[in-house]
Amino acid sequence: MGPGRRRLVLLLPQLGDFDSIEYAQVLVPVLPKLESAGISVLAIGIGQAAGADRFCEFTGFPRDRLLVDAEPQLHRDLGLYPGLGQIGGPWPNLLLMCAGIGSPGTLAEVLRGYTGDRQAPQRIADDETIQAGPLPPIKGSFFARAGGTGFQRPFELATVRLRNMAEVLGHWRTYVPCDDFLTQRGGTFLLDADDSLLYGYLDKGILGFSETMARPLSFLDPFLG
Repeated sequence: MGPGRRRLVLLLPQLGDFDSIEYAQVLVPVLPKLESAGISVLAIGIGQAAGADRFCEFTGFPRDRLLVDAEPQLHRDLGLYPGLGQIGGPWPNLLLMCAGIGSPGTLAEVLRGYTGDRQAPQRIADDETIQAGPLPPIKGSFFARAGGTGFQRPFELATVRLRNMAEVLGHWRTYVPCDDFLTQRGGTFLLDADDSLLYGYLDKGILGFSETMARPLSFLDPFLG
């Protein structure tokens, strides 16, 4: 990731965090387009090698583009939001953040996953079958019957998130070997060939890895031609 070309660097929270997995899932389909535009990609997450292997197997993110660190030292050095640190350790603080305390925008984003969003792209193809936790397999055509096609339908994103949650909870200690950093948030940095910062965003809360969650990668539009 040395200078000489544009680089997109993602500082992810814990590999088992909602934001880490969802960010990877929206990024994977556009990786070839980024490569064509001369933009290298690197993600750095909190975790260990076994978690990185599982993360990439589940999301399709390239393993050679993901680095992991057991502690969020780089996150601290860059001044990223460590999350709520009020009472009782990481778990109570994480639950408070999930309820929107010290985590602006989280509740609205959860609601958007259930109500749908006509400004956001469709997440599940009509011919795709998705297995989400305890629910029976759901075909993408179900959402088409419920709301149409070509946009994010009601319950569509919530179903994707339920599948992600089932994956993480089923392999918790692989994804999250240490609970100490459950609340740590991430950030996004797009660097030019000369190392100047073209774009930067620091996460403010859970389910807030982009300032435009309906289209999380819209910040890349000016650089993709």
